[in-house]
Amino acid sequence: MTLTAPTPGPVPALAPVPTTAMAPTADPRTVTQHDLSRVEGLPALPERTLAPEELRRLVEALAARPELWQEFAAGDAGQRHYASLHRDAHLDVWALFWNVTDDTGWHDHDTSSGAVAVARGELEESHLRIPGPHSRRRLAEGASIQFGPDYIHRITGGVDGAVSIHAYSPPLWRLGQYSIDEHGVLRRITVSYAEELRPR
Repeated sequence: MTLTAPTPGPVPALAPVPTTAMAPTADPRTVTQHDLSRVEGLPALPERTLAPEELRRLVEALAARPELWQEFAAGDAGQRHYASLHRDAHLDVWALFWNVTDDTGWHDHDTSSGAVAVARGELEESHLRIPGPHSRRRLAEGASIQFGPDYIHRITGGVDGAVSIHAYSPPLWRLGQYSIDEHGVLRRITVSYAEELRPR
């Protein structure tokens, strides 16, 4: 699996992009969990915090198993929505369903490492660069990334109907939400995983 190389390009810092919550909220996501430890053909789930490379192997395997998430794609009303695929003391896993207007804004994952695999369509990932233009890269279907808690990025929908699988360990409870004001000052606020994550 390969990623296209990051290329410089402007990414609006405070663009008013309409989105639904990047983190779980009551609606419109579906909350239906599987016990992934019982699903044959997936990497074993150790009873400990998983390393980024282990999370990446897991999301890649799940992205290749649409029978585990395809049912949650139904009923898309033009807004990003979510399905919780698994959550235990060491790991949580989500399927996210995207449209081109969806934008997470700049964020980190607090104390959690993570991984993302694009199961269908494509996304775009951006990275902050100070000073200078932000970098961005296309995450095509089949691409995957992994990261530690210090990773700051922004993801937008590349096409309507894109699907991605996300895994976090330890389970995601808080995120850092970043904004850049008109003077170029970067600020971070801590938000609950149950709050909206969008451009600020």
